[in-house]
Amino acid sequence: MWNQRLFVGKRVLVTAGADGIGLEIARTFAAAGAKVLVCDVQQSALDRLAAATPEILGCLADVSNECDVSAMFDTLDQKLGGLDVLVNNAGVAGPTGGVETLSLVDWERTLAVNLTGQFLCVRSAIPRLRKSSDASIINLASAAGHLGMPGRSPYSASKWGVIGFTKTLAIELGAAGIRVNAILPGAVDGPRIRAVIAAKAEASGLPLEEVTRAYTSQASLGRMVTTADIANLVLFAASSLAGNISGQELVVDGNTQALS
Repeated sequence: MWNQRLFVGKRVLVTAGADGIGLEIARTFAAAGAKVLVCDVQQSALDRLAAATPEILGCLADVSNECDVSAMFDTLDQKLGGLDVLVNNAGVAGPTGGVETLSLVDWERTLAVNLTGQFLCVRSAIPRLRKSSDASIINLASAAGHLGMPGRSPYSASKWGVIGFTKTLAIELGAAGIRVNAILPGAVDGPRIRAVIAAKAEASGLPLEEVTRAYTSQASLGRMVTTADIANLVLFAASSLAGNISGQELVVDGNTQALS
């Protein structure tokens, strides 16, 4: 495989890396030889990770909490001794419904995790990445970060923010040799998208099967993407193979032109 041992000696931090997309990303980096630390808000997920994949290190942290992020980077210094790649994966789906139905609490929580959490992690990562000879930041955005998404305004707004943040960071950090890119997945098959589909079906009064078909057919390829699709693109973007790629929206969505 092209990625085999590509990251030997590299130190990687993956936020929300004990489950779902983040876990697939962490495992993919570890398989390529990297030393990986993940954080997660669920101790049970970290316990499962430690039992199944002890070579991937874990710590408990909420990326929207400044104190948690500071403690996480202290742990990183102790366990990895530095940083070469930051993968800002942590995110929440946020509420489903028209804007007039949403609470301020839900709006603010979505932005706190999806956008402010990336800011807090990047702010702590930059001094460490400046010491790396091949540094990279990968911010997880979404197809909803360049397309409108009816019924998901907090999520879409947060992901559009990630794109602006990414492009600005790429300019600010380019002289230091730190590359910054965003990954924009389409609908990712798994428990979270199934919960979103169920919430949309309930909010719209449409049959669950009809809403599910809309999600699987909105891409030209006629299918959802997988966690492996995303992990492979993250690995490429962080690698020397993408050494002259920065400030980009890297889309993996089966060619989605509109979101349901």
